[in-house]
Amino acid sequence: MSIQKLRWGILGCASIAKRSVIPGIRLSKHNEVKAIASRSIETAQATASELQIPIAYGSYEEMLADPDLDVIYIPLPNHLHKEWSIKAAKAGKHVLCEKPIALNSVEAAEMAQVAKDENVIMSEAFMYRYHPRYKLIKQMIADGEIGEIRHIRGGFTFNNGASTENVRYVKEWGGGSLYDVGCYPISAARYILESEPIATTVQAMFSEKHGGVDMMASGLLEFSNDVALVFDCGMWAAPRSPLEIIGTEGVIELPNAFLSHTEEGSYFYVRKGDKVKEIKTPYYNSYALQADAMARTIRGEEVQQFPLEDAVANMRVLEACLQSAETGTRIVIN
Repeated sequence: MSIQKLRWGILGCASIAKRSVIPGIRLSKHNEVKAIASRSIETAQATASELQIPIAYGSYEEMLADPDLDVIYIPLPNHLHKEWSIKAAKAGKHVLCEKPIALNSVEAAEMAQVAKDENVIMSEAFMYRYHPRYKLIKQMIADGEIGEIRHIRGGFTFNNGASTENVRYVKEWGGGSLYDVGCYPISAARYILESEPIATTVQAMFSEKHGGVDMMASGLLEFSNDVALVFDCGMWAAPRSPLEIIGTEGVIELPNAFLSHTEEGSYFYVRKGDKVKEIKTPYYNSYALQADAMARTIRGEEVQQFPLEDAVANMRVLEACLQSAETGTRIVIN
């Protein structure tokens, strides 16, 4: 007997939803997109027509009141994540919210508490973590493939500097490169090391042309056992998303650590001395894997891989990084 697919509502018509998440949900096994909402019925109807979504709503509230929807995806600007995630949870909906989960760790903790009180699953949309290559990499590390981890390097940059009209450039809305893409190497290091950083030092370029947000940032995260993450992130630099895990016996290199839109993008390398081994993993759509993982959790088939406590912790690190960049000081992370 086939199990009914979870029915998703998309709360907003952001490009990430149209370009990546909606196609990913449609490629998944256990989910379907049933509705989309905008503050404008015309925008909602146009997007629904373009993407062949059955139902269009002219307000967010209307969609949350739909009893036939199981999960709400929220791709709104960062400052609206808390408000609408909580409203969705209180409407009895499960929630997938874009990263970063909130503007700070206090907001994130409040969201986690509401999800618990309402008995719904709420998740932060870091799709890359669901690709099986990361489980493989963690297993290789556990098996001693590269020895003991000594250092991690990561980056995520793209160039959108020519545009000055973008929600990423509104400081009060949680704009800036740290929150937009710095969150990726930071979350990856925490995931790989299975520990939390104890301090951070970040230098950033704040651009008045772009609302005063950090358009480029370079930082150091200090973990215990003298291990560190050195990372960079930017919205005004050549596009790239590498990750290196450096051990005593070898190095694991991911040329495209967070984006893998092609078969080649799923590969990674293990370097030991002058020998390089290419590890080929099948191509998977990470957005589809993310949706299916959420479906299995909602159905009680598996525990949530990345509970919201992880999002709270990542948010704590991000706000410390921004504080360091703004003050020019080393910040101890509590």
